[in-house]
Amino acid sequence: MISYRKLTVCVAALLVSASVSTQEPEVDSMTGFRMTGDWELVRANCIACHSAKLITQQRGTAMQWLTMIRWMQKKQNLWQFDPEVEDKIISYLADNYPPQANRRRAAIPLSQMPPNPYAPETKPVNE
Repeated sequence: MISYRKLTVCVAALLVSASVSTQEPEVDSMTGFRMTGDWELVRANCIACHSAKLITQQRGTAMQWLTMIRWMQKKQNLWQFDPEVEDKIISYLADNYPPQANRRRAAIPLSQMPPNPYAPETKPVNE
């Protein structure tokens, strides 16, 4: 039989273990990145072009992060990553900055948008 003392020690150990596993990872004071996994790859490759705050404010799935990287490569002259490095960066971002339902509002339907003052003028079809 297990003694009361041993049971108390086991329960206490389980509680300490549970509280350690649910703690948030340490945050890098320079970037604000969660210091877990491949965070240093993200720091080395991403803050060369923009602030870390821009990254930590974003949220996305792995596919959304990949789409952002492809856009930066196409439009902003971001270099091509080694596939293994790119996978690690995307995994880190998707794991640490995933989508959150309360973080972004849905897009406003076009029917509720004001007219675009910069849209080219169009002539009525009957003219």
